[in-house]
Amino acid sequence: MFFLNLSLPEFLAILGSLSGVVVALYLLDRMRKHHTVATLRFFAAAEKPPVLKHRRKLQQPWSLLLQLISLLLLLLAIAQLRVGSPARYSRDHVLIIDSSAWMAARFGQSRLIDRARVAADNYVNALPPADRVMVVRADVLATPALRFESDRGKIHLAIDQTQPGVAPLNLQEALDFSAQAQKVQAQRPGEIVFIGAGRIPSDQAARLSAPANFRLISIDGPTEHVGLRKVSVHRATDDPDTWEVFIAARNYGAVERSVPVTVAFGGSPVSTRRFDLKPAAEQDLSFRFKTRAAGWLETRLGATQDTFRQDSRAILELPARGAVPVTIYSAEPDLLRPIFTAIPGVQASFLPVSSYKPDARGGIVLLDRFAPASPPAAQSIWLEPPAGKSPIPVESTAPKVKLNQWQADHPLGAGLRARDIELANVEIFRPAPGDIVVARSDAGPLIVARPGNPKIVVLGFDPVRSGMKYQLTTPLLFANIIRWMAPDAFRSWELTAGTVGTVDVELDSEIDPNAIRVQTEEGRSLPFTVEGKTLRFFTGAPGVVRVLSGDRELVYSLTLPQPGDTIWRPTNIKLGLPPRAPFGPTSRDLWHWLALAGALGLLADWILFGRNDRRLSAAKGIAPGEPLRKAS
Repeated sequence: MFFLNLSLPEFLAILGSLSGVVVALYLLDRMRKHHTVATLRFFAAAEKPPVLKHRRKLQQPWSLLLQLISLLLLLLAIAQLRVGSPARYSRDHVLIIDSSAWMAARFGQSRLIDRARVAADNYVNALPPADRVMVVRADVLATPALRFESDRGKIHLAIDQTQPGVAPLNLQEALDFSAQAQKVQAQRPGEIVFIGAGRIPSDQAARLSAPANFRLISIDGPTEHVGLRKVSVHRATDDPDTWEVFIAARNYGAVERSVPVTVAFGGSPVSTRRFDLKPAAEQDLSFRFKTRAAGWLETRLGATQDTFRQDSRAILELPARGAVPVTIYSAEPDLLRPIFTAIPGVQASFLPVSSYKPDARGGIVLLDRFAPASPPAAQSIWLEPPAGKSPIPVESTAPKVKLNQWQADHPLGAGLRARDIELANVEIFRPAPGDIVVARSDAGPLIVARPGNPKIVVLGFDPVRSGMKYQLTTPLLFANIIRWMAPDAFRSWELTAGTVGTVDVELDSEIDPNAIRVQTEEGRSLPFTVEGKTLRFFTGAPGVVRVLSGDRELVYSLTLPQPGDTIWRPTNIKLGLPPRAPFGPTSRDLWHWLALAGALGLLADWILFGRNDRRLSAAKGIAPGEPLRKAS
């Protein structure tokens, strides 16, 4: 027998306190009573006041005994006295099932997840019928599939619906979640059981510790395996039409392996290499290939006789190498040709002024020292336009000025450092509110940009006919203008195939977090942190995540499964299935009968002893509550 709600010291303390109060009430003397009389002439004053003495004998001992017994029975009902063993009373267990990517591996005739489900069903069947079980699926996140439940049908259904994902196993997260669930929700904590292969990263295994109530049911799997760890692609810095490919693979087994790897673009092989991998070692290789077209880049490991093939193939979608069409209307095109042919990502067309068409849409139009009757519908660059037809009003002209200030905090003036450039015959503009002054002199603005649709940039001088002709500032200025008008023209791409979880991104430089966007393929924003040059974000679901910072876009295809480096083998824990519990309940509740017996005892005390005073008063002919008077 044992108490469910109270411990034995608590029960004895409450019982002793209540019993003492009841006994004290029986031993206390009655208070003095006031009687109304007609006169005091027949009373004589007492020489000594009466001495009050406590009773030394109980007037109704059987009533006291009956009340104490009833009180004991009610207190036993509150404490929930049970018949049986407290060690085998209903407990709340947490069943963690390994649902990481590795559980999709085949071992023998079945998958590891199938064997784990069978082991989980056997564990549940071995528990007493009253025990409750919470089912938790563990990969990079701990996901509860079922709250604490004693219905065996619901528990087996949650187990049968467990399938492996593409994420690695974070066992520490699952153990912490299980311990917290038992602390908050469990009535009587039982075991925390992990069923799975237990493949985790080696750095996690070093700091992982098992709780005191932990049980491990290990699912053995294949030992030899080779898989891809990472595939990364980015454009070469010296040739925008060339892609640099980086591939890393790991040997998870104990035998040295030589594995071929084939890389194909658009279905055609572009490279064939071989990994010579030592046991428990990782190796990488890189190569370059050239293309301007968009297509699928597929990396595949050769036949390795592995039973887990999910990480032997990775696919990335490479974007096309786009070019921004720039139409230049000029009477002297040879002066501008070297500048625009030197800017990558620009497809320049040089046309005479007479062939100007205002309805041309798409791309960028450059008007060299002339103003058409109808302004272009596309985005436009104006070089030294006629003062009366400039899209930005010309306030004055100056024969000789010095350019001494750039708007360095704006993309149009980024990287421009030249100062004190002497210019002849310049136009000074009068910008409107909202216009951007890119360059100015002491006399006023010299280059003004107007945001909107379309965007317009007006230069009050011709750089190729001034002191800027042979300076690096000139091509950089035009590159900034094209980048501002067509950001995709200079967007740098980096694509990576990896696994879900925490992803660290190395930025080119420290950047304002407000200028960074991290979003899924559906456009949903993800939270992230920035520490110095490192950006970190987390995702628990496979898919594509884009990191946009300025004109750089990093695409992460988080669909490549990654098994752990090592198998966790803790010591001093319970292993395997527990012994099967006997059929039927292991303990019985008695509080219903105890509460009923206590209530009947109090009722019997009231019937047998509670109405004695009324019977005595009725026998003497005195109405209850009538004041007593001394007869004269």
